[in-house]
This record gives sequence, C-alpha cells and structure tokens, in this order.
Amino acid sequence: MEERYIRNRLYVLPEEQQLLKDFHILLGGAGIGSIIAECALRFGFENITIVDGDFVEESNMNRQNYVMEDIGNYKSEALRKRLLSINPNANIFSINRYIDTNNVEEIIREHNVAINALDFKTDIPLLFDNYCQRHNIPVIHPFNIGWGGLVFVVEPTGKHVIDLTIENKQNFEVQIIKQLINNSKYSEPKLWIEKIISQYLNEKEELPPPQLSIASWITAGLCTNLLFRIAIGQKVKYYPKYYLSSIVDDRN
Repeated sequence: MEERYIRNRLYVLPEEQQLLKDFHILLGGAGIGSIIAECALRFGFENITIVDGDFVEESNMNRQNYVMEDIGNYKSEALRKRLLSINPNANIFSINRYIDTNNVEEIIREHNVAINALDFKTDIPLLFDNYCQRHNIPVIHPFNIGWGGLVFVVEPTGKHVIDLTIENKQNFEVQIIKQLINNSKYSEPKLWIEKIISQYLNEKEELPPPQLSIASWITAGLCTNLLFRIAIGQKVKYYPKYYLSSIVDDRN
C-alpha cells in the first residue's frame, strides 16, 4: 500500500485501495460536493470529475470547502486546485458549466458512479438521474440537514426519485427529505428534522434551506463510505431506503 494510504490499513485491503484509485467519480455540483470530494480523495479515490457553473460566494463559507481567496472564482476550478494541492498525482477534472439537456449525456460517460449534489431548482437533477440510470451508473444523493446528513442511492435499475409524490416543485429538496423521514417503514420519525422543516417552511422570506458545516462533514463521511462499498462490490441500501446520521438524539 502506498505511503499516502498506509493509515487506511486494516480498514482497506491493498487490493481494495487499488480499486478505489481506478474508480471514476462524477461530482455534479460543488456545494456540499466540495466536502465530499476532499473526503473521497483523502480516502483514495483519485479520479474525480467536478461539474459546476457556479461561483464561490461569501455565503458558502459556513459549510463548503472554500476559502475567502476563492470568492468570485468558479467552484469547480477552485475545488480542483484544492484537491490537487492534497494529491498532485490525482486525476481531477473540472468543467465550469452547469449540467443541462445539451451536455448531460456527454458528461456522465466513462464514470463508475455519480454524486447528484445539484440544486433542485429545475428538473435537471432528475434528468441527471435518468441519464445515469440509462448508462447503468448508480447515483448518490447527499443532503445537509444541519445537525445531520441524509444520503440515498438511486439504483440503475431501481425506483426513480421522480416517482415521489411531490405537491409542487417549490422546496423540492425539503419535500424529498420530509417524505423520506416520515416513511416509518424504513426509519423512526426524527422530531428535530420535522421541527426545523416546519420552521423553514413558515419563514416569511423565500430563502434557501439553512445548513451547517457539521452536516457537510457527516454527509461526506456517509458518501465516502458508500463510494467505497460500491467500488469494491459490497451491497448498499437503495432508494427509497436511506442513510441518516446525526449528532441529535430525539430521546434526550
């Protein structure tokens, strides 16, 4: 095992470490995706394509993987620079464009797994999933929910996220989380999540959902573990089942 990854020993076998190195990740969206990318890179994934047409803003500083000097630069390019400073030998590619109907199929090709960290402001995240499923690519969906992280995986031959009964496209991301956590078939209800969702939906101004740095790192850990399991061929739970980890316990 390379010196860089020697502390992965016992948790990761040498032959598994090589599988990670050759595994190609497509990162759609470099918001929460910026934290996931670094966690995955440090774990041993050395082939990452970052796609995002957005620019770094000061409001990103509380939860995303950027510094003040990055403000005004493309997120994808700033993240590429950071990742290469960690591992100059990694294959990190940045595409400074938003994913749309004209480029989605070209972008997803030649990847083993995709991370859908796109903003649910349009139908593009759903289109992204559909194209990935057509090309037999599993898709990981990460969500920052403040004190915890929620992640689900869309199976190439499985259920579509669009199959959810959503009242309207406004707050689509919040509604996905709400429906998942209220599905007692898969998990006990989480009162603290229900409370923050209710408070957010009752805000007078139309604002993006509140998010914390804590959840970004928790979610990155969940995603990297799933990337590892997918890469070495282990079973994972598929949507509508999900993974939830938080520092809040409703029993306390």
